[in-house]
Amino acid sequence: MFVKVERDYETMSQRGARIVADLVKQKSDAVLGLATGSTPVGLYENLIRIAKDENIDFSGITTFNLDEYEGLPASHPESYHTFMQVNLFDGLGLSEQQTNLLSGMDIDPVAQCADFEMMIRRAGGIDLQILGIGGDGHIAFCEPGSSLAGRTSLVALHPKTIADNTRFFDKKEDVPRKALTMGVGTILEARSCLILAAGDAKSEVWAQMIEGPVTSQVTASALQLHPWAIAISDRDAAAKLKNLDFYQHIDGELADQPELPLWVFQPELDQRRNSMPTA
Repeated sequence: MFVKVERDYETMSQRGARIVADLVKQKSDAVLGLATGSTPVGLYENLIRIAKDENIDFSGITTFNLDEYEGLPASHPESYHTFMQVNLFDGLGLSEQQTNLLSGMDIDPVAQCADFEMMIRRAGGIDLQILGIGGDGHIAFCEPGSSLAGRTSLVALHPKTIADNTRFFDKKEDVPRKALTMGVGTILEARSCLILAAGDAKSEVWAQMIEGPVTSQVTASALQLHPWAIAISDRDAAAKLKNLDFYQHIDGELADQPELPLWVFQPELDQRRNSMPTA
């Protein structure tokens, strides 16, 4: 895991957006996995700005969202369909055909989840999966105790998640109790992952994710098993990392290296292989 610590939320968001923008500049048909929640909003705002300033064409990308509340129509103001439209899709001018989101109103959620997995495979897999981390250490809606090999499915939400999300609804009773979500196994199949955290409220689970054991009780810790996971936070979220100085040293030493692995850019990787001398 590549651990990177930025000064504050804005610089963290700028760095994350730069990674996504550079991917799309080099791979115009990139497949992006997208997250909702308050943390990635800054990344999306900066990505829209970069796309306009640098005239980056996003018309060839495909997106898959991590999750959606069960029981909320796409038009609901707190649905993740609405969140993505407001915070990213409209700003980048993405068409409906480019974006893939789970429906909270499907009459057969099991079949829908299986279809979603097939759609990801048909798209060639996700090049870069953007993630946030929940207050109990979850990614997507993979709550504590979720299988680390799990696939997209309908899940029951943890009481802490329900409590954390109450701020988005008029009252606690309005918060959905279930959601459809990519599984940890689905997430780990992305070629690269980018997870973000900000604020001291996330410092404990951030340290558990990076330095604690791999455990289903902190599903984000499964990213330790990923071949290329980038963890970017502000200073407050990084405050409880025991090896903070070492991570900053590594980040400085590798400052001239690409943020994403070459295997994300498959044509470039193939070209490099073909140009290598043979015995």
